[in-house]
Amino acid sequence: MDSAPTPRIYLGTGGYSDTDLLGTLYPTGTKKTDFLREYAKQYGAVEINSTFYAPIGQKAFAGMVNKAYTESNSELIFAVKLHQDFTHARKGTAEHAQAFLTALTPLIEADCLAPLLLQFPHGFDRTRDHRLYLANLVSWFKDYPLAIEFRHNGWHTPQVVDSFIEQGLIWCSVDYPKVSGLPPSRLIFTQRTGYLRMHGNNLNWWDAMSAADRHDYRYSKAEMNDWAQAIANQRQHFDTLYIFFQNTVNAHAYYNIAMLREALGKFGFEVL
Repeated sequence: MDSAPTPRIYLGTGGYSDTDLLGTLYPTGTKKTDFLREYAKQYGAVEINSTFYAPIGQKAFAGMVNKAYTESNSELIFAVKLHQDFTHARKGTAEHAQAFLTALTPLIEADCLAPLLLQFPHGFDRTRDHRLYLANLVSWFKDYPLAIEFRHNGWHTPQVVDSFIEQGLIWCSVDYPKVSGLPPSRLIFTQRTGYLRMHGNNLNWWDAMSAADRHDYRYSKAEMNDWAQAIANQRQHFDTLYIFFQNTVNAHAYYNIAMLREALGKFGFEVL
């Protein structure tokens, strides 16, 4: 009997443009226009977050592919966060979805598109209207792998997890700070591809003045070892896992990725 293939784990950050990474991930003096080229030499995947705030056109994505593949000679894979119109304003339409996908053409043609990410806010609770809206939204992106993050506890039920398995959706696992109002941190696989976002454990989450403040947290080596163990415990449930650290502020992510890479390596994973 053939042995199971070694699960592949991609490590990266949420966005690549944080200047706090200068002097660590990016050599001191690196120009912002060269950040992605340097990033692609170190990590196997990146989560593009800027698309949440403003649409990016085909030309910009083509430029990213060029920097990652031609200039860095890497094989960087791109996860892309959907625009807030789809998740926060909830005024997305099938036409908006098609325009978003059309912009991704360079990534699709280069075969370097990781899952698309839908990140719903805490206010998106599990009402009938919200379930119907989600069903529509999922249908617009049905030809692409879709990872969905829910910050409202109402969605964190076995029934919803089972429906993800049936519908071919990826449950976005998240390490949240241990504060009231946020779901517990759990690693859940609903497909053979997994998705995990590392938010840190800043207990000031609700009062933080910005996303950077919210993610101002550096995991300890013990915390990274615990996550590596949790992932190893579920190795039979996935072939590919994407892990994106959101704590790029103060270069926390740079140090935490190194810690997790070392911890995962001890379990024999292929870590990119």
